[in-house]
Amino acid sequence: MQQVMRRLLYPSPTATATASFCSPAAASTPNTTNNKKSLVFLGSPQVSAIVLEALFDASASPHSSFQVAAIVTQPPARRDRGKKLLPSPVAQFALQRGFSPQLIFTPERASEDSFLGSLRALQPEICVTAAYGNILPRKFLNIPPLGTVNIHPSLLPLYRGAAPVQRALQDGVKETGVSLAFTVRALDSGPVIASHRVDIDNQIKAPDLLDFLFHEGSKLLVRELPSLLDGSAQKKAKPQDEGKATLAPKIMAEESWLHFNEQASVLHNKVRAFAGWPGTRAKILAIDKEGESNILELKIITTRVSDQIEIKDNNIDFIAFNRGALLIPCGGSTVLEVLEVQLPGKKVVSAAAFWNGLRGRTLKLLPQEEMCLKEKHVQSTQGLNS
Repeated sequence: MQQVMRRLLYPSPTATATASFCSPAAASTPNTTNNKKSLVFLGSPQVSAIVLEALFDASASPHSSFQVAAIVTQPPARRDRGKKLLPSPVAQFALQRGFSPQLIFTPERASEDSFLGSLRALQPEICVTAAYGNILPRKFLNIPPLGTVNIHPSLLPLYRGAAPVQRALQDGVKETGVSLAFTVRALDSGPVIASHRVDIDNQIKAPDLLDFLFHEGSKLLVRELPSLLDGSAQKKAKPQDEGKATLAPKIMAEESWLHFNEQASVLHNKVRAFAGWPGTRAKILAIDKEGESNILELKIITTRVSDQIEIKDNNIDFIAFNRGALLIPCGGSTVLEVLEVQLPGKKVVSAAAFWNGLRGRTLKLLPQEEMCLKEKHVQSTQGLNS
């Protein structure tokens, strides 16, 4: 495995630029030893590996009519704070399952001619995508005769785009789901083959919901594979209602700031939606007994909306502590209970541990105008350093 990993990360000069893991010649001949239909899988992050595992398991069934002929994923990238150049989670999982590195493609763009030539040579009947992360051009979509199918973690046509789970949680919806749809050139607009609805717990965070939806999406895909492989799925797939379409744009780092003039429910939903990356941040004042103050920047990890406490107008600036939670006054006389926080460079701690570490200092909200100025200063500094 160590030798294989070295080949993946440091390809020989003869390896093609479109596929760090293989040369087109090595992957140009499809497996003709059986009558199974060829399926190409495209995915990159850890949730994509959930789908790939389901496909591996389904293809190993004695009655399976398909095989995973190749995998397309993002090129190796630096992880662990940029120290290590590593294959994508999907590539790592495939190698652990014994999949041939010659059949793992890592093009920078799916429109590269050399990559498309290698894909045509494999003669895939169908392609399946799950959080691949690259735009698929028409030349790609024209290759598999049975089409390209995508697992999208929303109830299409709702939340089309890069961040469907995060935007759904941010909106505070009570129900979402996962859809299996054909891929077309327009963003997440293809006919829907099947979907599965799920209720949303009001405490679940985006990484956990995303993981759950891709597990459900994997089941949906395996269930529908027979109709996809015999072509009947194309007939039963239903066009999306464009009048009901909503968008889920990419999350931006500058969205991570919390503004406590908003209601607690809005902020709680944002904390859940932005968990993982980019997280949610807040600046508060810590004041000692002599009246000296300094600004603390906190990453807000876990929250809940208080349904029993209301902040009176004469106490709207101060943060209290009660029953294991920081009580932060918010807009509309609502209260956000903060259960876990993280200081820069430190580990995540409970609100109780953080409160004990204050050693008698009191906490106060920054004036909203000052908060906005400091936020803009941080953004401009980041821009200068980028």
